[in-house]
Order: sequence, then C-alpha cells, then structure tokens
Amino acid sequence: MAVTKEMVLYYQPEKAKQNGNDTKSAKLKAVLVRMGIRIRNITQDQMNQTVGYLAGYDGFEERDFEECPLVEEEILVMKNFSNRRVDELLMSLRRAGVPRIELKAVVTDTNCKWKFYDLYEELKKEHEVMSGNQESLGESDSGE
Repeated sequence: MAVTKEMVLYYQPEKAKQNGNDTKSAKLKAVLVRMGIRIRNITQDQMNQTVGYLAGYDGFEERDFEECPLVEEEILVMKNFSNRRVDELLMSLRRAGVPRIELKAVVTDTNCKWKFYDLYEELKKEHEVMSGNQESLGESDSGE
C-alpha cells in the first residue's frame, strides 16, 4: 500500500518577508521538517494555478500565467492530513511560537479544482464570518 505523503502549500506575502517575518517562516519550516511534512512555497505568480496542480495531483496541468490581485495574507493549505495530524501540526506550531496563520485549509475534492487565488478569497470570506465581522454578512450593528 502506497503511503500518502503529507504536504503543506505555504504562501507568505513579500511584504511579510521584508518586514523581518522570515523568522516566522523559518520556525514554521522547522516544525514541518521535524514532523516529516513536505513544504511547497507558493508565490504570487502561482495564484492562478489550481490547488490540485500546486499540490502535485495527477491530471492537473500548469496554467498559463494570469495576473491575480496581490495577496497580503499568509495561507497554509494541508494535503493528505488526517484530522489527528492537523491537530498535531497546529499544536506543534503553537508550541514552537509560530504566530497564528489565520487562513488555513485542507485540500478537498472540490477545492483542488479551484485557482489558489479563489481558495484564498473563500478562506478570507469564511474567516470574516467566523471572526464575527458583521459587514461581511451585510448586517448592521443597529440591532443592539
């Protein structure tokens, strides 16, 4: 039986790198190495590629370059993770002092067909809803 290798797709904006956050990236990568998880760094130029292509799935071809709006937030996408391993990774990142990455996802049969940028937009929307940003729901604060 073939072992499915875990992989993380990690996007860190250029601005974060320039602001000295490379230490965050280094801590993150150290945790991944310790856990035996492969990492694929995603660049702004790859935002139009499908998640499936970036994750190395068969049947996904590289797309021609298409410019996407600049992404200013970190994104962590996990491939081939069990629920237990997701929990282990998040706990290990906390223990290592890696500052929280707000936009996280697991590769699914649905999102592997999406452009990485589209996944980013969906994660951003979900995060706004989950963190109680009422504007994203189209509601006002007048009810209180």
